[in-house]
Amino acid sequence: MSPKGRFTRREFMVAAGIVAVGSSVSCGKLIGPWRSLTADEANTLASLCGQIIPEDHDLGAVSAGVVNYIDIQLAGHFKKLKGIYRRGIAELNVRCIEKYGSAFGNLSDAQQVEFLTAIDSSKSARDSVLQKFFWIVVEHTMQGFYGDPRHGGNRDRASWAMLRLPYPPIRGRFREELKAAGTRV
Repeated sequence: MSPKGRFTRREFMVAAGIVAVGSSVSCGKLIGPWRSLTADEANTLASLCGQIIPEDHDLGAVSAGVVNYIDIQLAGHFKKLKGIYRRGIAELNVRCIEKYGSAFGNLSDAQQVEFLTAIDSSKSARDSVLQKFFWIVVEHTMQGFYGDPRHGGNRDRASWAMLRLPYPPIRGRFREELKAAGTRV
């Protein structure tokens, strides 16, 4: 510190660097928008989910927060599937690089559909791992898209609005509303 009790420019930059490093790492856990996925994994998963439920005049899986739903569930309820997601995403990208020279998320929509169709219809043992991963992602995409927003997906009740469904009552909520209205339950 300088004699006037102020940081020199160099001391300030060192302190700011220490704070920045300290705020980005916390006990070895990921810090950022994702709980379980890396940014690259999330981008690849977004491209995959976007092919499962694409956007048209209604919101698709990506806009409805399905990747967020899967990420939250991989940190909790789907914790045992985290390794399957990591290996599946890595294998998906490796295979796309072999075939197209680029990772899955960088392919055109037509190439992504072509690749997923080939994997889904393949009888090759090499493709069985990707097929299993793909169908897990399909199931989780559907859950995240059509499920209750409180679980991290179906942002703004996008799928319910698309289906023109009213907001479904949460278990027990109707009873509480009746009590609040003074009706005997």
